[in-house]
Amino acid sequence: MSQICLYLELHQPLRLAPLSVTALGSQVTSYFHLATHDDNQVIFSKVAKKSYYPMLALLKKLLVTEPEFCFALSLSGVFLEQARAYEPKILALVRGLVETGRVELLAETYHHSLASLYSATEFAEQVALHTQTLQQLFGVIPTVFRNTELIYSNAIAEQVVALGFAGMLTEAVPRYLGERSPTRVYQSATQSHLPLLLKQAQLSDDIAFRFSDRNWQWYPLSVEQYLDWIAQFGSTDSINLFMDFETFGEHQWADTGIFEFFQSFVTDAIQKYQHRFVTPSTALWGDSSGMYDVPEPISWADVDRDLTAWTGNALQQDTLRLLYSLEKRVRATKDKQLLNDWRLLQTSDHFYYMCTKWSADGDVHAYFSPYESPFEAYRQYAVTLAHLREHLE
Repeated sequence: MSQICLYLELHQPLRLAPLSVTALGSQVTSYFHLATHDDNQVIFSKVAKKSYYPMLALLKKLLVTEPEFCFALSLSGVFLEQARAYEPKILALVRGLVETGRVELLAETYHHSLASLYSATEFAEQVALHTQTLQQLFGVIPTVFRNTELIYSNAIAEQVVALGFAGMLTEAVPRYLGERSPTRVYQSATQSHLPLLLKQAQLSDDIAFRFSDRNWQWYPLSVEQYLDWIAQFGSTDSINLFMDFETFGEHQWADTGIFEFFQSFVTDAIQKYQHRFVTPSTALWGDSSGMYDVPEPISWADVDRDLTAWTGNALQQDTLRLLYSLEKRVRATKDKQLLNDWRLLQTSDHFYYMCTKWSADGDVHAYFSPYESPFEAYRQYAVTLAHLREHLE
């Protein structure tokens, strides 16, 4: 019998409106919405129908039928804003889950940004805004933190400790973890020793990425096989399954059997295998297995589990440098709308779309991008940033 810590991330970026460089000098009503057609609403509602509604309904059902089932959610502020504007029933469904007392909400940056890497002040303000929003919408104050894309380093741990969180989620990266197991609780290699939960990448990605891959040796994956893998761990292990919420219905479509698989997984894990589901705040109470020393930032993205998905080429580095160089000027205006626009331009997805990797990593980036190429993503972002800079003049 092992304990299973399930965490799902809800995030949907606001995509840029196709602004023209020839429009510089004219008034722009929005960097993200067109008056005649809102692509963001179309996309959000489509994903809601395929993923958010059916998966939230399934989670609600399992909380009723399996009294020992519990899990964690993280919802970016950008997601919450779109849900409130386009599909408000989603917020009601999440509120119902939270009210059971068995769904933990995690803190993160409101704008799903890379601020922890570029501005401690901005990072702290976005986290505070996110915490305030969760309290207003759901009546809870989160105690555990997950950074954008599980980005983590020793320096980021210090920032998170300063914000008062009891623990943090991140990725298990072999070059820093070594031969140790990701199923143990670790501590940051900092003076404050922040407790850490590490993603069990193999088992998480078996569902998130490989579930419908017909070339995978375990396709089609059975619940029995999956739970047999989990059964190989001991009673002191925490199997941390961290993945995108959209795994269910969007990345893995309903016709793959993903919803039926998940329902049977939860039911059989509890009833047949006597595994115990726990939330992150409970899992973090386990005895520490030592320090997790991460001098350079890591993430849960791509094969290398580093920052190259967002900062790996000159296009990304140039836009990030320019964007964060505007911070003092943006704040000096005391213009709330301008500050919000600047923050929405920090959303990590904009830089992810500019990634020029190839092979398997490149395929994943192309799947998520609304642009024909990374260079078009850069061009559109550069035009938008030029409009914002002109507004500052």
